[in-house]
Amino acid sequence: MVTLEICVDTPAGLAAAIEGGADRIELCSALALGGLTPTPGLMHLAARAPVPVYAMIRPRAGSFRWSADEVEAMRAEIRAVRAVGLAGVVLGASRDDLTLDQTLLDLLLAEARGLGTTLHRAFDLVPDRAAALETAVALGFERILTSGGAITAPEGAAALGELVNQAGGRIAIMAGSGVRAETVAKLLDRGLREIHASCARPLPVPPDLALLRFGFALPSQTETEMEAVRALRRAVAGGDSLRP
Repeated sequence: MVTLEICVDTPAGLAAAIEGGADRIELCSALALGGLTPTPGLMHLAARAPVPVYAMIRPRAGSFRWSADEVEAMRAEIRAVRAVGLAGVVLGASRDDLTLDQTLLDLLLAEARGLGTTLHRAFDLVPDRAAALETAVALGFERILTSGGAITAPEGAAALGELVNQAGGRIAIMAGSGVRAETVAKLLDRGLREIHASCARPLPVPPDLALLRFGFALPSQTETEMEAVRALRRAVAGGDSLRP
């Protein structure tokens, strides 16, 4: 069976993902920035979801090199995830050379002990994906969210297939970025059994332009679309049924 994870950053997106058939939720704020740590209120709401919810642990946009203060913030965010009752966390950390920061990740994973753990797309920046996969296995991550080092997962399908083969069932490889109903078959054909997507649609530009002038809104915003989730769910189920 293929697991479908949908990333959301609003209550409406959470409801759409669940109704559309998501098997798991990645909960964030600010998906336009690649996803930041969700608010306490959104985590509280998501704790009532009928599917597992993993919260992004990322205190700011930009690089994945964290200061000591940011690490303390991340540890507090992990404790908040545990306290509210979510299933897991999504995190990552890089060194200056973009290799995974094994020491820092070990510290964060110790804080997250007992929760599910996903290594996020800091993995896509590493200079050696094969070595980084072995680091992720040694650290004890459940899965790696990756596009195979490409801008989108369909573009990185060949690399993703290589990662699945290297992983050999020791860690799950979850394909994410640019995944929709019309592109997912390319990933299933490479042996991917975890799929990550936003299934987002553009929202109209805010009619009140003052919102834009004051910086309270972005000129381009998106929201999770239930029908897009359903379409991807059908595509995943259909593709999976054709495989032994």
